Amino acid sequence: MKVAAIQMVSTPDVHANFETARGLIAQAAQSGAELVALPEYFCLMGLRDADKLAIAEPLADAAWPATPSTPMQHILAETAREHGVWLIAGTLPLRADTALDDGSRVYNSTLVYNPRGERVARYDKIHLFCFDDGQRRYDEATVLMPGAQPVAFDLPSRDGHTWRVGLSVCYDLRFPELFRALGRSQPLDLIVLPAAFTDTTGQAHWELLLRARAVENLCHVLAPAQGGLHASGRRTHGHSMVVGPWGKVLAVQAQEGHGVVLADIDQARQSAVRHQLPALQHRVL
Repeated sequence: MKVAAIQMVSTPDVHANFETARGLIAQAAQSGAELVALPEYFCLMGLRDADKLAIAEPLADAAWPATPSTPMQHILAETAREHGVWLIAGTLPLRADTALDDGSRVYNSTLVYNPRGERVARYDKIHLFCFDDGQRRYDEATVLMPGAQPVAFDLPSRDGHTWRVGLSVCYDLRFPELFRALGRSQPLDLIVLPAAFTDTTGQAHWELLLRARAVENLCHVLAPAQGGLHASGRRTHGHSMVVGPWGKVLAVQAQEGHGVVLADIDQARQSAVRHQLPALQHRVL
């Protein structure tokens, strides 16, 4: 199955970000990608964290989200259907569906659409990033609520295989127990991790951790990322990549800026690796 990791440098302009995303999705589809994944915060990298609150949407109907209150979800569903691809839509700010919601915090949510434009999965980011080195401080919990449930789904590919796909977002990468939980009932074939890694932490740990998660779970990893200097002055690391089950980087975008990272992922190769080194069967704890 050919997969695509979309790299972006999103701005405070939601419309412009969607135009960029749609163009990159079209490029990926034209190159034969069957699964396309957008980065975290693809729709908005604002000047301040609270900018997310102004564009947050309620969760739309799964079949066809065409309501005035959910324009971003409508565009995503329409785009997946237009190009006939599985679309993992980075993250969007979604409002909590409770009477106690005062609008001060939202979920950072990954939505998945099938080639018919139907939503088939939602994952709310569980681990919220906090960083303070004395000069820069960033705390997602000021405007985000954490999710509570690991989410995986089955993706039937055009060649007749079914891929077990585990969803995660950015800071989740540092918590291997999440991926063990995702693969508890059935081993994962693919981990998808949209991200907006800071350049500081990305230089130190991004590739290292992606390859570690691939090796630990003997599965593929698809990691679309923000990559460049944003209007707020924040720089994200980029290096969107695809990693194979032996930890080999199959494709990567080394430079900053928009781009499409394409790679073919192979279940036969994955099965061979798991047969040679049956570590998943040797787990004790």
